[in-house]
Amino acid sequence: MITPKHVLKNKRKQRIRKSIRKKISGTSERPRLVIFRSNKYLYAQVYDDSNRKILTHVSTLEKEVSSQLKSRKDQEAAKIMGKVMAERMKKKKIKFVVFDRNVYDFKGRVKHFADSVRKNGIKF
Repeated sequence: MITPKHVLKNKRKQRIRKSIRKKISGTSERPRLVIFRSNKYLYAQVYDDSNRKILTHVSTLEKEVSSQLKSRKDQEAAKIMGKVMAERMKKKKIKFVVFDRNVYDFKGRVKHFADSVRKNGIKF
């Protein structure tokens, strides 16, 4: 039997996520900053693995972010989203994070998001 291509892709992504999560975990002192990108939107959250809580989150669907955007899926959206995320982390007094890029290469929207968060005072 031939396995459909999308099933193979999803299994590959799950395997990559599992291998990344073996190496990376967030604590209350240094939570994990996770990014997810779809074809239309970007999502990011700061997650404390030891307490299993989401400390803060941001996405291009929020009014605060989307009001500043021309498009919700380009690199400019990632930069603005990174700035908003950094501000929210500062309010929660989070200065250090572990960056989890998920299954995505560190380029394009992921890189612009990470650079924007760094530029606004959060250390990886």
